[in-house]
Amino acid sequence: MDALDRRIINELQGGFPVCEYPYREVAGRLGSTESELITRIGCMLDDGLLTRFGPMYHAENMGGALSLCAIRVPHDRFETVTEMVNAHPEVAHNYQRDHDMNMWFVLATETPAALQAAIDSIEAQTGLSVFNLPKLEEFYVGLHFTV
Repeated sequence: MDALDRRIINELQGGFPVCEYPYREVAGRLGSTESELITRIGCMLDDGLLTRFGPMYHAENMGGALSLCAIRVPHDRFETVTEMVNAHPEVAHNYQRDHDMNMWFVLATETPAALQAAIDSIEAQTGLSVFNLPKLEEFYVGLHFTV
């Protein structure tokens, strides 16, 4: 990662312009070109320096649903259950925790009914209870990592 890659990461953590040529606008602020910016973002994704580049949507504002879920998974079944859970396209993140409830994941669906259907499907496949922990109130916590 060179100085321009670092500047790209730092610049894009604050948002992405909504305009006709957003890459061109960001590249101009960085003293680069649109094509170089696009290429560098692609390379950072390919190299694993970035794991994701894209918008964050508020599913609820679009008629969908989002929830944090947890499962108590027997340690000897953890890898198998992880594969089953992650096979669902609705699973956005999946984390192992050092706790009785050792698997935590986020479900994001197009409708509230689809959220319950995904939970039902995961329970049927794994034979384990999914604890649905929906958001009751949203708080914005700005987070920026200077690279």
